[in-house]
Parts: sequence; C-alpha cells; structure tokens
Amino acid sequence: MSGRSKRESRGSTRGKRESESRGSSGRVKRERDREREPEAASSRGSPVRVKREVESASVREAQASVVPFVRVKREREVDEDSEPEREVRAKNGRVDSEDRRSRHCPYLDTINRSVLDFDFEKLCSISLSHINAYACLVCGKYFQGRGLKSHAYIHSVQFSHHVFLNLHTLKFYCLPDNYEIIDSSLEDITYVLKPTFTKQQIANLDKQAKLSRAYDGTTYLPGIVGLNNIKANDYANAVLQALSNVPPLRNYFLEEDNYKNIKRPPGDIMFLLVQRFGELMRKLWNPRNFKAHVSPHEMLQAVVLCSKKTFQITKQGDGVDFLSWFLNALHSALGGTKKKKKTIVTDVFQGSMRIFTKKLPHPDLPAEEKEQLLHNDEYQETMVESTFMYLTLDLPTAPLYKDEKEQLIIPQVPLFNILAKFNGITEKEYKTYKENFLKRFQLTKLPPYLIFCIKRFTKNNFFVEKNPTIVNFPITGQANGMNYKTSR
Repeated sequence: MSGRSKRESRGSTRGKRESESRGSSGRVKRERDREREPEAASSRGSPVRVKREVESASVREAQASVVPFVRVKREREVDEDSEPEREVRAKNGRVDSEDRRSRHCPYLDTINRSVLDFDFEKLCSISLSHINAYACLVCGKYFQGRGLKSHAYIHSVQFSHHVFLNLHTLKFYCLPDNYEIIDSSLEDITYVLKPTFTKQQIANLDKQAKLSRAYDGTTYLPGIVGLNNIKANDYANAVLQALSNVPPLRNYFLEEDNYKNIKRPPGDIMFLLVQRFGELMRKLWNPRNFKAHVSPHEMLQAVVLCSKKTFQITKQGDGVDFLSWFLNALHSALGGTKKKKKTIVTDVFQGSMRIFTKKLPHPDLPAEEKEQLLHNDEYQETMVESTFMYLTLDLPTAPLYKDEKEQLIIPQVPLFNILAKFNGITEKEYKTYKENFLKRFQLTKLPPYLIFCIKRFTKNNFFVEKNPTIVNFPITGQANGMNYKTSR
C-alpha cells in the first residue's frame, strides 16, 4: 500500500471515530436534556399537569358547593330539629361558629313577651299544619318549619324576625342563620307554653293564697282567672272553671305523669280530651303567666271533635248536658268502665241511690178498675240501685199573678227544702206519653264532692220559660262538711 492510501485510511478512521464520538456526545446531551425536562416541567408547569390540576380544583369547588345544599336538604327531609353533625363535631372536640353564637345570640332583645299567646291551637298560620310548628317570638304568629323554603324562614327574612320557638320540642332557634339558641333567660317562655308542677307545689296550692303578677302588671290569684268567651262557649266555661277548683281532680291533672301512660286503642280520639283538660288545668293554676286570663281554645276544639259537634263554640249549649257528657267522656277516656274499673272522676263525683218506682193506673179509668189494677204485679213498687254524678233539684212553681203593688214576687226557698226529693219518703209523679209513674229516691252513698243541678228552664210548645226562684244555701258551718257546686 502506498503512503497516500495509508494516510487516507487513517483519516477516514479518525473521522469515523470523531463522528461516533460526536454522535455519542449528542446522545448523552439529549438524554441529559430529557432527564431535566420533568424537573423543569415541575418548576414551570407542563400543560398536561396544569390541566389536571385545574380539573381537580374545579371538582373540589363543585363538591364544596354541593355540601351545604345536601346538608340543608337532609335537615329538611329527615328532621329539622335533629342535628347529628353538630353532635359529632362536639364529640370530636371541635366547636363551630354556630355553637358559639348559640350562647351569644344578638337578637334576644327583639322578643316581645306581651304578644305571646300559647293558648291557641298549634297550627301554622299559612299552611294550617301542626307538623314542625314554630312560634315567632317577635310577633307571636305560628309558622311551619325552618328550612330554606319553609314559612318560618321566609317570615324571618321578609320581616327581620329572628327568634323562633319550636312548640313541640321547646327549643329556640335563630333564623335565617339556623342555629339553636341556648339562654337561661328564655325559661319563662317555655314555662308559659308548658307549665309543670312538682308534688310539693301541688300540696301547697291550698295552703297559701299568694297573688301573682302578670307581665302587663295586673295581679291575679292562680286558679281564679277568667276564661275567654270566644263566641258562645260561656256554658262550657262555667263547667270547666267549677271543675278546676275541685282539689282532688285538680291535683290529678296538674301532674301529667298520672295519666300520660294510659293505654288506649289505636285511633282513639277521646284521650285528646284528657290531654287538653290537663293542659287547661295547668294554665289556670300557672303562677307565672304573662296575662291574667286563659283562652280555652284548644280545650273547646277537643270538645267539638270528641262530641261530634254536639257541643260547639259558635252555638249556645246547655251546661247540664255538657257537664254530664264531659264527666262520662273523661271517665271513659281514662280507662274507666260502668261498673268495675274506676277513675279519678268516679272517685270524686260518683254516689249511689235507690230508686223506688210504682206504675200508676190511667187517670181516666173508673175507681174500681184502678183498685183492681193496683193489686197486679205490674203496678207493684220496684227498687233498683243506681249511681249518679250529679243530683237534679226541682224548684217550686213560680207565681203567675202580680202582688198588690203590681210587681212580681220572686219567691225564695231554702236548699234543704228542695233536697227533700232524695230523703226516700217524698214521692213525685213522672208522666210519659203513655204511662205515669210515681218515684221516690233514697241516697245510699254520697261522693266527696256533690254536684247539684237546679232546673230553672221548662220547655213547652211555644217558648222556654225560666223559673226565677232564689235558692238560699249555707256557705259555712251548716252543711255538715258538704261541698256544693251549683250550676245554672
């Protein structure tokens, strides 16, 4: 080989090596650059990763916006008064802003106690529903619910009334912020809504006659307060007030534990009468009432419902008929029966008597035929034992003519004269459409509290006539320990 060819081959070999070394150095550089790209991407932010981070952030924002809606929806659907989330946070030692506001509500000074009246039926003033009823403590109206679309929530936003009371759970809430208010200064409101009495307080009711002062400054004696006449319910008010002053009956209904566990058949509405009468009794004897009178609205609504509209608020009724029905309905609702099972009603008011009955011949028959009939078994005197809740007394007939001064004389009669009807000797004739009977009554057992009903009204084909005779009866010291409650 010549020298030139050798030089050319060396040059080519050297160039080849240089090109290979440059290629390898280029590959190393590219690999180093490829290794630096993730670090630079992490510092600069690659488009792919930035897009993923934006997507994840938007998802988190969407979840955060959904959480309050779901929470509100759960509160409205399940139970607005149950707050499991707050309880879980309290157990974990975390207290949120709502709990802190519960102890320092800034709207307590807006409560107007002078307009609060809890005697009426617990119904929403808009939807007329009794479910989740709340009372606005600023204006006194009733509304339903406290969710975002509830009537109470809308009322709070529209009129800036913020303090509400749940009429069933007795919890206070601030709307529209929707947190529970915990403050001891609100205890007087819950006591007016649901008065409670201890056994010691009940025992001392008759031992002390202490006047109480209402919120408007008027004084009243608990138990001796007026019942509102809604329209034509004065006949029922007189009976309810008289019954509320019978100590054994009053003491029984002042303590709700005495009757709240009585088992009644499903769908029985008569027990509502017991509950409403107990509530009315506790309101009448409430020493911390905001006003010196009570409205029997809920009690009378129960009477209309349970009597199937026999006794109504808008129509006058007979007090004696109402008393008879009410005592028997109360006895039955408490689980009592006619003969065996007794209740507080029968223990207080039920007595017993013997009734002697003898059938009389027709007055138009000849005397001889009358004598023959009197020897028949049908015309012999019979005797039956009977119980009673009250005694009906008959007044002597009022005079028909005026006296010398052209004035009607109003006669007076002692109570003992008309009580002679039940001495077992005095007989009275009772006429029916076909037959006549002669009856006499003999009392065998007197109840602790005896109710007298004096019949003043007689009805004929033309009108109802009232007997104005005055009945004189002893107040103290001459009645042998009897307690008289007169009606009409």
